[in-house]
Amino acid sequence: MNSSKKTNESREIRSSALLVIDMQRDFLDPRGYAALAGVDVERLRSTIAPVRQLLAAARESGIRIIFTREGHRPDLADCPPAKLARSRAAGAEIGSGGPLGRLLVRGEIGHDLIDEMDLAAGEIVIDKPGYSAFHQTDLDQILRSNAIDTLIFCGVTTEVCVHSSVRAATDLGYHCITVSDACAASEAQHQQAALTMIAVEGGLFGAVQESAALVARIRHDSLKQGD
Repeated sequence: MNSSKKTNESREIRSSALLVIDMQRDFLDPRGYAALAGVDVERLRSTIAPVRQLLAAARESGIRIIFTREGHRPDLADCPPAKLARSRAAGAEIGSGGPLGRLLVRGEIGHDLIDEMDLAAGEIVIDKPGYSAFHQTDLDQILRSNAIDTLIFCGVTTEVCVHSSVRAATDLGYHCITVSDACAASEAQHQQAALTMIAVEGGLFGAVQESAALVARIRHDSLKQGD
């Protein structure tokens, strides 16, 4: 194998991170925030299997894994009034009581990751008060401290928190890959539109790939790294 190619593949594995966006009970459980706001959570739950496949491949290859959770302080001091008003209009007011505790509030059952994410030792969880994973968080510092330059995005929802995070990452200079079937939008018509916007102009906001191809690539590159 060409030594320069081997070096590039090894660097790509070492310099990548898998960002798992908001795979929380409040978005994926039929009793959570999204369901109360009228979202079809079965659409969102379709991401669970491909996300788990990405997690398995990332863990095998040593790609750093970072989860995010959207939510607010118990006193809602970090929740903008406009966001609170939008949630109230949707019928799922942030901070109000629900079957899984107060909606989108840190420390409540609904705020936590679903069991299927099976968080492993050393994996990072970023709590964010906004839609972007970078807004008022230390994510950028963590990535740069670990020499990460390529981000693989999956999770929910495609058109809101995934899209906001991808756009912010692009502005910060990261290479981005969005995994099409490991993301889901709140409504069917939003999914392809959101993915098309990412790939516009030859990939303005990065590449869009399916999970099977990306998992195969990760495992292939990981094996090459060990040659």
